[in-house]
Amino acid sequence: MVAQMTWAGKTIYGFLIFFALAINLVHADEHSHKYTDYEEVVVWANSVGPLSNRQETYEYFQLPYCKGDGKIEHRHETLGEALLGMELVNSGISIRFGQNKDITPICSQKQLTPQDVKTFQYAISHDYWFQYFIDDLPVWGMVGKREKESEQTSLYTHQRFEFEYNGEQIISAQVTPEHPVALISSQTGMHVDFTYSVTWIATDKEFKSRFERYLDSDFFENKIHWFSIFNSLMMVLFLTGFVSAMWIRYLRRDFARYDKEAGLNDFDHDLGDDYGWKQIHGDVFRPPTNPMTFAAFVGTGHQLVWTSFFVILYTIFGQEWTERASIMTATIFIYAFTSIISGYSSASQYTQYGGRDWVRLMFLTAVFWPASVAIVTGLNNAIAIYYTSSRAIAFGTMVALFVIWLLIVLPLTFVGTILGKNWAGKADFPCRVHPIPRPIPEKIWYAEPIVVIALGGILPFASIFIEIYFLFTSFWSYKVYYVYGFGLLVFCIVMLVTACVTVVSTYFVLNTEDYRWHWMSMATCGSTAAYVYIYAVYYYLQKTKMYGLFQTSFYFGNTGLACMAIFLMLGSVGHFAANKLIMRIYRNVKID
Repeated sequence: MVAQMTWAGKTIYGFLIFFALAINLVHADEHSHKYTDYEEVVVWANSVGPLSNRQETYEYFQLPYCKGDGKIEHRHETLGEALLGMELVNSGISIRFGQNKDITPICSQKQLTPQDVKTFQYAISHDYWFQYFIDDLPVWGMVGKREKESEQTSLYTHQRFEFEYNGEQIISAQVTPEHPVALISSQTGMHVDFTYSVTWIATDKEFKSRFERYLDSDFFENKIHWFSIFNSLMMVLFLTGFVSAMWIRYLRRDFARYDKEAGLNDFDHDLGDDYGWKQIHGDVFRPPTNPMTFAAFVGTGHQLVWTSFFVILYTIFGQEWTERASIMTATIFIYAFTSIISGYSSASQYTQYGGRDWVRLMFLTAVFWPASVAIVTGLNNAIAIYYTSSRAIAFGTMVALFVIWLLIVLPLTFVGTILGKNWAGKADFPCRVHPIPRPIPEKIWYAEPIVVIALGGILPFASIFIEIYFLFTSFWSYKVYYVYGFGLLVFCIVMLVTACVTVVSTYFVLNTEDYRWHWMSMATCGSTAAYVYIYAVYYYLQKTKMYGLFQTSFYFGNTGLACMAIFLMLGSVGHFAANKLIMRIYRNVKID
């Protein structure tokens, strides 16, 4: 399909995004949602695309629709709208508040060329739908219909609009495509009359309830969802109880045994039991392999944890799921302003273990996650450009994102690095590190780190499995995810499960006298990401009807990014819990 808007035009709009965003942060919408009688109600045409491939969208007028005489020009996007490929243009359909209309032509006449007929036939055969925004309410309709037996395609030429209003506000909007006309290929094309009608119905529904018709409460608030939350809570209670029992029983027993050994003379001490986590006290605080990379992972993970937490809270209290792409915009800026957390966490981790190249660490921390997103998005963007999709990101939008990184992310990461290096970077280990590493003894197969890592991700995955299904169905299908209270609860649950599982597995590995706990503590519950990705493959094959290079690249690329974020978040939380455990137990042991 041929793009109707030039890339230069998209670039100009992209440059305006950064400046328009400041206005959008103050005013949620450019309309007041209040109309006087017969005031114009703009029908913004957003996109068209195949029903099975939600991410594969194109500009509305890439299909040769009839365009009316609209006076209001293209609506400027926010940053989130630009990234999601939302191209709002005036459809030219003339609608006035409270004014009913019978069948009315959208434009005088429309002569479809042979190529136009083929374009509509292709769209209808691939189940294309279109999307409008009216008073910020999304409405959808199918382009046409196809007969299964004869493969005959018919184009809907009439759009019936129905509005509910209460006083001076629009409560609901709906469009129903009608009057199918069979598309017949010929050398001269064919003539089509595009028409519409409008019906206004008074209602006593309140304005604040206008989005309830888009919510599927039977799907999101069913018994399975509640049961999964209850099951995850029981898992947390079990794990916290198990960790408490481990602390009370096993660690106290270890402390008693080590105190007893400390009181023996040299001959009796040599005959004592020389095993357990105390034996590696001279190596447990040895720096991890690739300490700079590890510190950058830890810092990025902490930042993503807090970003996710603040975005969920922002969405809950601000009801931002009702606004177009506002969650995307909020996520970008919350991530940018939490960069001080990543700088602080990575610098404190790195400096504690003797790292000195903190400038290089700062750039690695500031670049790592944005670069990962840029690589995946760049590949997807290249495919979107090839398909001339509206999901292609304009150059101006990329410049706006770079400016945000340069002016917010990098300086705040620098500030966080300075604070972390000077305030929390002092090594305060209770044990000295031996100059020669202690050999790691052989152990039984299930005590190997790779086995512990593989098993460690099962429980966190089990605690979020049902929520992952709801999130996938919302993001890759057409359901609006609005139960962010559930999401916050599941988020807290998986963090607690991660901390408990990592503490237990770290204690288990230390008892085998293996002091390589840093990367293992990160990977233990970070392996949950691998289980999520495996489930994503199953979901793609069994639960969707997606097809084609475009949708496949978007699905697996974005899912891969989400799984990387899960690895970093759970890994950083797991390492934090394991570090607290190790500092506590070695501080309470008398070392000769």
